[in-house]
Amino acid sequence: MKLTKPYEYKILERITHESGHRVYKVDGSRGLPSVTTILSAMKSKESTEALAKWRKDVGEKEATRVVELSCSMGNDMHDNLEQHILTEGKAKHKGVMLAKMMTKLVIKNGLSKVDEVWGTEAQLYYPELYAGTTDLVGIHEGEEAIMDFKNSRKEKKEEWIEDYKYQLCAYALAHNKAYGTNIKKGVIMMATHNMVYQEFVLEGEEFEKYTQLWLNKVYDYYKTHP
Repeated sequence: MKLTKPYEYKILERITHESGHRVYKVDGSRGLPSVTTILSAMKSKESTEALAKWRKDVGEKEATRVVELSCSMGNDMHDNLEQHILTEGKAKHKGVMLAKMMTKLVIKNGLSKVDEVWGTEAQLYYPELYAGTTDLVGIHEGEEAIMDFKNSRKEKKEEWIEDYKYQLCAYALAHNKAYGTNIKKGVIMMATHNMVYQEFVLEGEEFEKYTQLWLNKVYDYYKTHP
């Protein structure tokens, strides 16, 4: 895995409001909504109700504990993977033992397929529409790709990760627009808390499908959030 840095990624000011709405300040703009903000705002009624039901079933205290644990694990794993890439494997892993183990799981099964790294935690934006931060961009098994790291309490079925697919397409579109690339591949590298590695590759007709679905969401978002 080579760290080449062929592109100079801009550093954008990121602002998170009390409501959770996140924007990125781009070239003096009032702020572009983040990819995750758009996805959150455009969640289906069924998805919102399912989350509310889960919180009610397990109780607010347990739901909060689970969410905070997942966030903590995810943050440590992301930081470890970024430092592993930037230091060419020399950085020490931080966090609790589980976070360190998940980091090693992704390195062994996921990063081993990455030929070249263009950037980590790369901030990207599509002019006048949206912005966001992708975990990794570069060459995956010979093809340019957007890559994201995820952690989960348990294995996920593919139909549960649609939002992740939208994210990959959003970042690919933004990167292609800004840097003249032709990224049409996205990869999710996921480690579960019971130490199972899952990888989801989005490409071909499925990539085109989710790209169009993402653009539809952006269009609908601006109809309701002028």
